[in-house]
Amino acid sequence: SSGINAEYGDLRNYLSWRQADCHVNNLYNTCFWTLVQRGGLTTTEAEKRLNGSFSADKNEIMFTEFGLNYNDEPEVYRKGSTILWKQAEDEQTKRKRRVLEVRHCDIIGDLFWEERPDLIV
Repeated sequence: SSGINAEYGDLRNYLSWRQADCHVNNLYNTCFWTLVQRGGLTTTEAEKRLNGSFSADKNEIMFTEFGLNYNDEPEVYRKGSTILWKQAEDEQTKRKRRVLEVRHCDIIGDLFWEERPDLIV
């Protein structure tokens, strides 16, 4: 059973890392293109401005200079897309079948995993 837990932990850690990476990349790109499109910077100037910046710095730039709150961006951009199989009933035949479900939600926290204990089978 320890092998199953290790595999579960490995998968959860990997997917959490991918979601965090999605967030970091989108935050950078959102700030970068805001500086270019709304701030009038060249791409080189925007890159220099963001070089060495942290997430808090990018959030501050977007909020103080452009009135944008990154947390108001749609979850599809902040969280990425998670695609899962789920059971659904065919309306005509009443048979159960598997369908794909696309979610834009937090998969780093416990709630996602607690709601899906059968995710790793």
